[in-house]
Amino acid sequence: MDNLTLVTLAKLLGAFFYYSPNSETVKPLIDGLLHIDELASWTDNKLINKQCQILADQIQNPDLDFQFSLLFEGQGSMPVPPWGSVYLDQEKLLMGESQERYRQFLQQNGLMLNSGMNEPEDQFGLMLMAFALLAEKKQLVAAKQLITDHLSIWSSTYLNRLKHNEISFFYQALAVITEQYLQILLTNIELDLL
Repeated sequence: MDNLTLVTLAKLLGAFFYYSPNSETVKPLIDGLLHIDELASWTDNKLINKQCQILADQIQNPDLDFQFSLLFEGQGSMPVPPWGSVYLDQEKLLMGESQERYRQFLQQNGLMLNSGMNEPEDQFGLMLMAFALLAEKKQLVAAKQLITDHLSIWSSTYLNRLKHNEISFFYQALAVITEQYLQILLTNIELDLL
């Protein structure tokens, strides 16, 4: 996968982890997500094709925004919290030490979160979009560091839990696709192809 494709996929996937499916931000991206199997060369094309079919079957589900809210915003107990500090910090709290280290990393690399909300920056989708911004700005050392030092250390646990959630088939499929994407991304980073 070339660098432009890796960056494009990070933006696309990140948006669906951060914004609700009916938001104005992701509505124009739905077609790209449903055809993500055609946007890149995947290691397991059959698996990605199957996930795209699940996404297509579920995208019109009237409960999809509610599923997003349950999984990513916290309606009651969150079965799969999308923040790194929940997985990395000893007390499993938001805004913990790992989140503070990540915030400092972003500041050192000229990225400031300005979503208009007081929220942790270590949200999974935001981290994918931050990676894309760094890569686009040709800050490749920082982009690699974001993935290796801040995201990949908890993403497999998070995505595995999301793949097995009992709330949403849509987000199960999104987790499978994103897991495949991150494996390709990490391979490119290890081979210094990014």
